[in-house]
Amino acid sequence: MLKVEEQTPVQFSSELLAKFDDVKSRYPEGKQKSALLPLLHLVQAEFLWVPTSAMDKIAEYLNIQPIEVYEVATFYTMYFLKPQGKFALEVCRTGPCCLVGAEKILDHLENKLGIKEGEVTADGLFSFRGVECLAACGFGPVLQISPEYTFYENLTTESVDKLIEDLKNK
Repeated sequence: MLKVEEQTPVQFSSELLAKFDDVKSRYPEGKQKSALLPLLHLVQAEFLWVPTSAMDKIAEYLNIQPIEVYEVATFYTMYFLKPQGKFALEVCRTGPCCLVGAEKILDHLENKLGIKEGEVTADGLFSFRGVECLAACGFGPVLQISPEYTFYENLTTESVDKLIEDLKNK
């Protein structure tokens, strides 16, 4: 994992480029644009987010226009377009989860971590945000943790506190 600020042009390692080559080889000639989503995932796994300079390099690599990468990266909420914590906590904020305490969980995260939604803790470990439905309406409130997309249901402030402590000790 590398820490990159938006103004800093990213450099792709030879290992990352080898992974790019492997992914691109799975698609027929002329259809390599289909590799775009997996390449965005690889970049995010490397940097914890997808900087614009990385999107530009992906566009160059796939021989497509940068706007084609931007369109995809901005459409899907799974791609982070600004720096995130090592553990990005995503809390479902749709109706069913809010009815059983999702807003309380979001408020608790703000107080516990000492940051606002979308910010990163000083130690770089945590960020959080509300997201749309995580498809577990009967088990709310729920959250998932990127980058592994570990899923937690029936949250309470106590279970969130335990989760944060467990993550700190990883």
